[in-house]
Amino acid sequence: MIKTIKTAAEFDAEIASGVKLVDFWATWCGPCKMMGAIIDAKIAPVKPEVDVLKVDVDECPELAARFSVQSIPTLLLFKGGKLASQFIGVTKPEEILAAM
Repeated sequence: MIKTIKTAAEFDAEIASGVKLVDFWATWCGPCKMMGAIIDAKIAPVKPEVDVLKVDVDECPELAARFSVQSIPTLLLFKGGKLASQFIGVTKPEEILAAM
């Protein structure tokens, strides 16, 4: 399931359990749109048990700052509330799936 995150409290509640892929992106970012299409077509259908959390860095700058996101797209993979992997830039779906 793909969910849009609007607040830090919502983010913290979402990542607390299970496996979550967090997509830090922005509406004006071309590579972010490419990565979003990859997530929609090649990751979410293969791993429906993994929630994808979309964080717009312009709407939630405090979350971007918390994780030192300086380039977008940045993907963070959380397992059981702990950061397990990080991907910066457009990343091959196989690389992301292997980390899950």
